[in-house]
Amino acid sequence: MISKLLAAIPPTAVQFTLVLALSFLVGLERESLKRDGRRTFGGVRTFPLLGLLGFGITLLAKGNIFATLTGFAVMASFMLVSYWFKLRNSMDTGITTEMSGLVVYVMGALVFHGNTWLACTLVVVNLFLLELRDSLEGLADRISTDEIVAATKFLLLTAVILPLVPNKGFTDFQINPYKTWLVVVAVSVVSYGSYILNRVAKGRGGVLLSAILGGAYSSTVTTVVLAKQAAVGSRPFTFTGSILAASGMMYLRVLILVLLFNRELGRMLAPSFVVLAALSLGLGTLMARHRTVEASRGEAADLERNPLDLRAALTFAALFLVVVVVTQLAVRTLGHRGIYSLAGLMGLTDITPFIMSMTQAAGAATPLKAAAASILIVTASNSVVRGVYAYMFAKRTTGKWCLWSLSALGLLGLVPLIWLGL
Repeated sequence: MISKLLAAIPPTAVQFTLVLALSFLVGLERESLKRDGRRTFGGVRTFPLLGLLGFGITLLAKGNIFATLTGFAVMASFMLVSYWFKLRNSMDTGITTEMSGLVVYVMGALVFHGNTWLACTLVVVNLFLLELRDSLEGLADRISTDEIVAATKFLLLTAVILPLVPNKGFTDFQINPYKTWLVVVAVSVVSYGSYILNRVAKGRGGVLLSAILGGAYSSTVTTVVLAKQAAVGSRPFTFTGSILAASGMMYLRVLILVLLFNRELGRMLAPSFVVLAALSLGLGTLMARHRTVEASRGEAADLERNPLDLRAALTFAALFLVVVVVTQLAVRTLGHRGIYSLAGLMGLTDITPFIMSMTQAAGAATPLKAAAASILIVTASNSVVRGVYAYMFAKRTTGKWCLWSLSALGLLGLVPLIWLGL
């Protein structure tokens, strides 16, 4: 019975009802401004009329776009007059309400054309922007110019440069510029995300939280910063545990990047890296909170370097290409043993380019097991190197504990090589 009744309702009636409901919501939100004593254009009666006007004009014109645009131009002129009258009474006024009226008109036309999803989305976004005015304006006050520039650089890396890069292999080494830049974008996104979280949580979670977020950004940078702080502090438990926790986040960061570009290689490394990450984070957290919870509050690892820098991106891309070529040359001349030796040496520097080169070579120029073993070796080597950094920059007690703990972590990271047959 109900299905027959619904089938008997004309489609136009359903569209009419949807336009009326959506436009009424916008009018209801604008009506609340009048209760606060603010002068505004329209309310629960005007906005439904605007939506129905857009729907009706498009319906009468049988979807003719010129008729709809003519109606839009007429409505825009009325909105302009309304805004002009508001400016005569007060210079401190906005045009948000008038623009919302135009959005409602467009929504009515979209519903007639069957673009229901877009029409509903327009109204929802419009309501959010209207209702969250104070929060959004407060957000604009809290965001620095540097962060806006960083977001612009992100758009430059992804939306402008990436589509222009050719997606094909060049030279005997099959260097693909598109995949190279895609690697740059992926690494930048992961690093920038953790950097933003670190800046937001600055001073709120103490050394430990800062180390965990910083480890996802750069475990080496975090280790050096915390070790330098430990040189002027007297809390070896806090700093050693925090540095160990940062190393745990390094394993998760590497695993995410590998899974993004080579799922089969990522699945091969996942059990080992998850265990190493859990062990590092667990022991590091217990150590950092041991007898020093109150003393560690309010301090943080200050990671000032923003990873979204165009020069840094170009440097990383160049380094990535060099590592790709060197890795393939090592395979051709020395075999798989050459990759393992190279992995041990790369642990002395930034390991990300080497790891990302392995995601490209695994399953093609390099067997999956050899690529997985190389990543295990380079992360283990880098753990020992970070321990040396901590020993150099921190006080002797903290430095010794960091050196021993990170060296032990590096040795544990080599244990999975047994299952890989090495």
